[in-house]
Amino acid sequence: MRVKPAPGLCVRDPLTKQLLPPEGIDVPDDSIFWTKMLNDRDVVQVFSPAPDTAAAAGECEGAVDEGEDQGERND
Repeated sequence: MRVKPAPGLCVRDPLTKQLLPPEGIDVPDDSIFWTKMLNDRDVVQVFSPAPDTAAAAGECEGAVDEGEDQGERND
């Protein structure tokens, strides 16, 4: 899982003793320490958008509105 400091807080990584960067770090899902930090709201979990979601958003460009006639044009 990926965690970052909660707004307004500075949190140290217990192994490296460095402050967590604002974008967060990857930590083990089964870590008791990080689970406690998450439960205490000292850190928040970062959810990145799924790659499929980003690709699907790009595919929607130029999509036809439902209100438009989708039949063939007879000019």
